[in-house]
Amino acid sequence: MHQPTLLDGTSGVRTVSGAEAAGVELPVARVAVDVPLPHLDRPFDYRVTPEHDDAAQPGTRVSVRFAGKDRAGYVLERAATTDHHGTLAPLRRVVSSVPVLSPEVATLCRAVADRYAGTLMDVVRLAVPPRHATTEKAVLDAAAADRTGMTAAHLPGTAWDDYVGGPAYVRRLAAGESPRAVWSPLPQHGSGAPDRFAAIAEACAATLASGRGVLIVVPAAPDVEEIVDVLKGELPGEPVVALQADHGPSRRYRAFLRALTGQARVVVGTRAAAFAPVKRLGLLVCWDDGDDLLAEPRAPYPHTREVLTLRSAQEHAALLLGGWSRSVEAGLLVATGWAASVMASRDTVRARTPRVEAPGELDLAREGPAAAARIPTPAWRLVNTALENGPVLVQVPRAGYLPVVACQTCREPARCRECHGPIQLSGRSSVPSCRWCGRPDRTWACPTCGGSTLRAARVGSARTAEELGRAFPKVPVVLSGARADHGVVREVDDRPRVVVATPGAEPIARGGYQGALLLDAAAVSGRQELAAPAEALRRWMAAAALVRPASAGGRVMLLGNPAPIPAQAFVRWDPAGFAERELAERQELQLPPATRMAAIRGTSRAVAGLLRHLERPDGAEVLGPVPWSEEEVQALVRADLAQGSRLTRALAQAAAVRSAHKEPDSIRIQVDPTEL
Repeated sequence: MHQPTLLDGTSGVRTVSGAEAAGVELPVARVAVDVPLPHLDRPFDYRVTPEHDDAAQPGTRVSVRFAGKDRAGYVLERAATTDHHGTLAPLRRVVSSVPVLSPEVATLCRAVADRYAGTLMDVVRLAVPPRHATTEKAVLDAAAADRTGMTAAHLPGTAWDDYVGGPAYVRRLAAGESPRAVWSPLPQHGSGAPDRFAAIAEACAATLASGRGVLIVVPAAPDVEEIVDVLKGELPGEPVVALQADHGPSRRYRAFLRALTGQARVVVGTRAAAFAPVKRLGLLVCWDDGDDLLAEPRAPYPHTREVLTLRSAQEHAALLLGGWSRSVEAGLLVATGWAASVMASRDTVRARTPRVEAPGELDLAREGPAAAARIPTPAWRLVNTALENGPVLVQVPRAGYLPVVACQTCREPARCRECHGPIQLSGRSSVPSCRWCGRPDRTWACPTCGGSTLRAARVGSARTAEELGRAFPKVPVVLSGARADHGVVREVDDRPRVVVATPGAEPIARGGYQGALLLDAAAVSGRQELAAPAEALRRWMAAAALVRPASAGGRVMLLGNPAPIPAQAFVRWDPAGFAERELAERQELQLPPATRMAAIRGTSRAVAGLLRHLERPDGAEVLGPVPWSEEEVQALVRADLAQGSRLTRALAQAAAVRSAHKEPDSIRIQVDPTEL
């Protein structure tokens, strides 16, 4: 905290005593006040009155008077001194005596705010759920009544035997050590090999046996439910709580308090659970860290992987990053030696994965004109053969019927006359409508050539299911995706059927799928985005992991002109090699995560003002500003990783100067932007 210097050169710190202290031993409460202004991102001192002495402990919620208004805040610490020269204002009230902001989480929130050029309270709002008084009383009463200690025996298993370094990792957890690993698991479908969540459960059991807690973060609610069920089966008698933002205030706050009070040592949740106050934290697990659901959409936009990495270093806890593919950011942790790579040998990979094919133009040339079809003849043969022994998965990048259409004559994409959004067809006989504003357009005409006939530019999952239903009339067709008309299907049986799904909505098939088609590969891998190749490989491998191994006849075919580098890694089932290659390219091009980069967006006046206040560290460079939208521009600032913390600190200081000067127009600062 800033300490002013008096005119005589002495420090401005003074001891609070006498009548002002009123007999309170530590009469100063340093409070983080919930104000949105960056230049006020620091603690403020308030006086603790005798009536609040016992309740106003570090971590408790309080109400204070700030700038003429009552504001919420958290006590960060108690002290006997202050640098405030006048009489300290007293705390208005202690909202709750429960220290919901533990010292470890408070330190983590500060580190995350500094890492992402944000403010402490922006992060605290993500970390601590709103209070629910009735739930608080019930959980505290249960905690007072529950005096039994929890112990766990680590039963050695076989879940990690197929991975080089896997058994050693689990042994170190059981011994109370804190190893860090990036893990590439293998698929499992009725072959007797353990599932990925069984391996995580074994790592949890080893950590619990050492007397420490476990925190597991996954991208979505279905993943939470699945892993909670596995943990309850593998860890009988061990309380496991699910912590999700969409559970509602009462249920979410109950899970939070059970972790805070030590009633539950294992917490599983979505991205906000990365801040869960687990007692004696020993292991942090993040599944599928490349999923964009783990990137927080609210300021300061932290990513769960980075939060857990900071927390692992801060609390000396073990870390396990796992996923079918490997993110470039996780590859950087391995390349720098910060984490070890845990993966299977090539012989084991070949035995446990399906056969993956990615036929190119030359491979399909023998099919003649049919080679240009969206689903060429070899793909039809694969589906027909696979249906003899089980279900077939068809992954389609886009939902809907015809989500993108174009003029039949000149091929110009069809646009809405009102908002200029893309025109779509939601069914065979539906009226063309805008995908943005929903307005129907019965009399659409191409503004370029005047044509009035539409053709498909992109085919969605509904149209694909219709085509497959006509091709295989005796086979059931299941459609799965995030749409109100059919929704997400969680599981299908092992009978022959065709399952059409969008990425992330693929149902699990009992015993695994016999085959899979991954269509329109260029729709993801060919996008002009930095993360497009990695995201494409992540989607493809997640779908292929649901298919039976090649020894059981499992086959996967990738179609639609995929980008060659991720396609080659997919055929080889080599996510680690892909991450290494992608990282090397980004290092050469000075792109994240090989460098620290921040995107600054706002009006041209706001961006120019922030750049004017920015004290760039040595070697940092500014790219832009360039137009971002009709009203906004974007500038990119990048620096070497060694200068990364200085860059984010300089960005935060520049934002604070703008705030203190009350400069007009809002501005957005995003470190490690997902879009450049």
